[in-house]
Amino acid sequence: MQPIQGMIKPMFIDSIVIQVESGKGGDGIVHMHREKYRPRGGPDGGDGGKGGDVIFEVLPTLNVLNKFRPNEVFKALDGKNGGPSNRSGKSGKDLVITVPPGTMIFNEESTELLGDLTAPGQRLTVAKGGRGGRGNQHFATSRNQMPLTAERGEPGEAFTLRLELKILADVGLVGMPNAGKSSILAAASNARPKIASYPFTTLEPNLGVVMLDPDRSMVMADIPGLIEGASEGTGLGIQFLKHVQRTRVLIHVLDGWSEDPLKDYETINQELEYFDEGLARLPQIVVLNKIDLPEVAEKLPALKKALKRKNVAFMGVSAVAHTNLKEMLWKAWDILQETPLEAAEEAMPVYRAEVDPNAFEIDQEEEDLWRVSGKAIERAAAMTWWDQPGSLRMFQRKFAGMGIEKALREAGIKAGDTVVVGEWEFDWQE
Repeated sequence: MQPIQGMIKPMFIDSIVIQVESGKGGDGIVHMHREKYRPRGGPDGGDGGKGGDVIFEVLPTLNVLNKFRPNEVFKALDGKNGGPSNRSGKSGKDLVITVPPGTMIFNEESTELLGDLTAPGQRLTVAKGGRGGRGNQHFATSRNQMPLTAERGEPGEAFTLRLELKILADVGLVGMPNAGKSSILAAASNARPKIASYPFTTLEPNLGVVMLDPDRSMVMADIPGLIEGASEGTGLGIQFLKHVQRTRVLIHVLDGWSEDPLKDYETINQELEYFDEGLARLPQIVVLNKIDLPEVAEKLPALKKALKRKNVAFMGVSAVAHTNLKEMLWKAWDILQETPLEAAEEAMPVYRAEVDPNAFEIDQEEEDLWRVSGKAIERAAAMTWWDQPGSLRMFQRKFAGMGIEKALREAGIKAGDTVVVGEWEFDWQE
């Protein structure tokens, strides 16, 4: 049986691994100027264009990472090759990938945090395009006025990245499952979350804009219901708790139908503190929902007395009847004005051992097969025109100048052995 299209809502994605690759630089060319009455016009081979960068940019209208597919490859355009008459190739267009505010970008292999994108329009370049290869116009000398030498374009950079989203909101609604958080969000804002009378209705955070008046608004997030053990990963606790970290004020919603709302209050606060001590320090407004029901209204006095001893701001509300919702929202607004954004802590410099760019390694993979690896020599090989004598000699000089030729001799290489550098291989000759 074929599935019915459009009936299944896609899952909320807040963590994804993707591949990015910047563009390769365009190739420089060998070309001699041709003009009547100028038989020796000289070299005029143009340079290749630069490859495109891969850039992330914050788009404030996004709030999920659902547009990405696991291990999807994002590649910027390559630079164009150079042309005659010293014409440079066109640079490859940068690839701009839009992400929602609150996206953290990690190098999946090293786990290094590359950037935390929060502000609208903020950009981060994660892979730089390769430079264009030089045309033969650059290699002319007084002794070699007609050089047959050019460079290929520099390869682009390729990385595996992990994107993690922490929703940005002014106010976060937290509480036990089915406490009525989604109903409060729907009643107070333009959000339309799924609402039903069974636990775990909300399986993903929802955002809504609360308009208090024409000049004042705030963003409210409905964080899916938490349970005991959430900070240890019970249910989807850790996945949801991380979204609370970016909020400035919490509205702690207690379920009026609960047998012990005070115990629920203690349980949620304990899970917040276990996950991140900073969450326990966030200002809270505690509300008992569903007070339009007489059985719930009866619990208000005792609960108010118990929470007063804890010096907690408390009030009763009803999402259905809109009871005290305006008062709750204005109270949250007032607390927001007294709770400035935390200044970003100045990161301590991260020590990274300096790596010699000309470092290389030699491995004898078989008796007559030698592999030379290293960033600089592999880059040089990728930029070499192997069918151009001048370009080949330039590579040989670099090979010897870096000490690789001497190291291979000392390792015991023999005439006729194969040397592999990157994707290229050649025979060793004395």
